[in-house]
Amino acid sequence: AGGSPALSGGQSRRRKQPPRPADFKLQVIIIGSRGVGKTSLMERFTDDTFCEACKSTVGVDFKIKTVELRGKKIRLQIWDTAGQERFNSITSAYYRSAKGIILVYDITKKETFDDLPKWMKMIDKYASEDAELLLVGNKLDCEVDREITRQQGEKFAQQITGMRFCEASAKDNFNVDEIFLKLVDDILKKMPLDVIRNELSNSILSLQPEPEIPPELPPPRPHVRCC
Repeated sequence: AGGSPALSGGQSRRRKQPPRPADFKLQVIIIGSRGVGKTSLMERFTDDTFCEACKSTVGVDFKIKTVELRGKKIRLQIWDTAGQERFNSITSAYYRSAKGIILVYDITKKETFDDLPKWMKMIDKYASEDAELLLVGNKLDCEVDREITRQQGEKFAQQITGMRFCEASAKDNFNVDEIFLKLVDDILKKMPLDVIRNELSNSILSLQPEPEIPPELPPPRPHVRCC
């Protein structure tokens, strides 16, 4: 009279499926001079927040965001590096394992654009030759104060093999998602399928904390990407 046992209590409820683990992990680093908005771009993408007066990053910081592209669940480990030269010995250790590098300048500050060759030397010295590169002119919301034209940014990117170019605004959330998603898509497109399958099979992630100690510095790269 009490009804079917199969329908009583919590037995009739469907078991909640655990979330599917990430298939793949990619490391991306954001570099550029102090005050160009590296932290703002990262936080806008990962948390959809914007801080008008962010403190300068000391050493490195990172955020995690999981995205789905090409039918795969990809966990992005995004490293935000300090722009001050005194931190270069620390931040350079993060270049080697990065599959993608976002180089940022401020369209309203010419000196941050003039610093780009210095950052390219860091890339050529420490980063993998197959790392995808993306040049970003940030602070498009400050168009009235622009000192670097879009054409100048495009011309610099064209001098570097395989470097994409984009202008963005972390404040207005313009082109921010597109920057990261396009970079990840380029990384995946560049990888042979057999390499992806092999790395996927070995990169299922646990819920352990992300490592805070960078890998050892790699030897200098034998070939530079630009003159």
